[in-house]
Amino acid sequence: MNTSPSPSGTERTVRIGVLVPLTRPGWVESGRHLLAGLELAAEEINEAGGIGGSPLELVVRDTAADPGKATAAVEELAQLGVAALAGEYHSVVARAAAARADALGLPFLCSSAVLDALTERPTDWVARIAPAQSYGWRGYADFLLGAGHRRVAVATEPSVYWASGVGILRDRLASHGATLTECDARTLTPAALCDEVAGQRATALLLLVGFPEPAVPIVRRVRDDPRLAGITLGAPAGQPELAEWAALLGDDGAGVPFLRYLPERMTPLGARVDAALRERLAGAPSFVAFEGYDTVVVLAELLRAHGTDRARTAASWPRVAVEGTRGRIRFTRRPGIGVWQWPWAPVQVVDRDPAQPGRFRVLHTVG
Repeated sequence: MNTSPSPSGTERTVRIGVLVPLTRPGWVESGRHLLAGLELAAEEINEAGGIGGSPLELVVRDTAADPGKATAAVEELAQLGVAALAGEYHSVVARAAAARADALGLPFLCSSAVLDALTERPTDWVARIAPAQSYGWRGYADFLLGAGHRRVAVATEPSVYWASGVGILRDRLASHGATLTECDARTLTPAALCDEVAGQRATALLLLVGFPEPAVPIVRRVRDDPRLAGITLGAPAGQPELAEWAALLGDDGAGVPFLRYLPERMTPLGARVDAALRERLAGAPSFVAFEGYDTVVVLAELLRAHGTDRARTAASWPRVAVEGTRGRIRFTRRPGIGVWQWPWAPVQVVDRDPAQPGRFRVLHTVG
């Protein structure tokens, strides 16, 4: 799939490879929002003259949340001669893509994946727009502590991403005298999970599981269990941001705090992009759409300033300074993170208002 809104001109097209989950088992709605932001930025860049007069083309590949598909796509895109790689939502998939991009010497600006260990070793080939998981999830733990939670249960499934999140939450909670207990969502039915959580006398249950299965049946069962009437359901990975969450769960899906990477007030650019994305998506854009837009804006600036040579692009991450939709974007090295990182995108803890599930409430600001 290609998207190539191009200005008139005779110079060679500048191509950026794009990785997005557009089919199941990927989070398709997030992939759609990510692609909308990427495409909007590319169209605006071409309307303004492209990259030094050359049209910008996005060469899109669907990862379907499959690391193997992502790796194959990176190899194909590298052979097609793309100047750089952009996108991806799922952390485990982005990790596979980053490893292959590093090996091939292909610059990769990761839009949305947050796993701290995006690469096994430090690399100059990879940079990231999204905040690292440790930053956002520690802030989520602080929100739980501030709300008085000292017994926290987690429904989880096997995944490097979920395991990393559990570790971050447990360490932060334990440092303040709180406990975290894991419940295996693979082996426990929603009813058995409720029994487990009630027996632990947990005051919060966090959903570190896939969507819509098993997240939706777990939420429904918890909401119907009188023993858990006062419990706080949470989903730090952001599932309640999706319109599909609200469509499937209705009122049951309200009051579930999650992490969102938006400022309390958008920049003028962000407000303009928000309006354009609403028209494109026929609804409110998620933070993922803004991550996509910012990704292309950053890459376009790099390619204008330093050309399309891949090694020169990779060497230029620390030199870029771009006004994005959510603030000024610069990249630095951060302890424990092997890629060039924007520190940090704005981070909020948000939920859907129980009185009006279509409205989001900001409960806590991280940082």
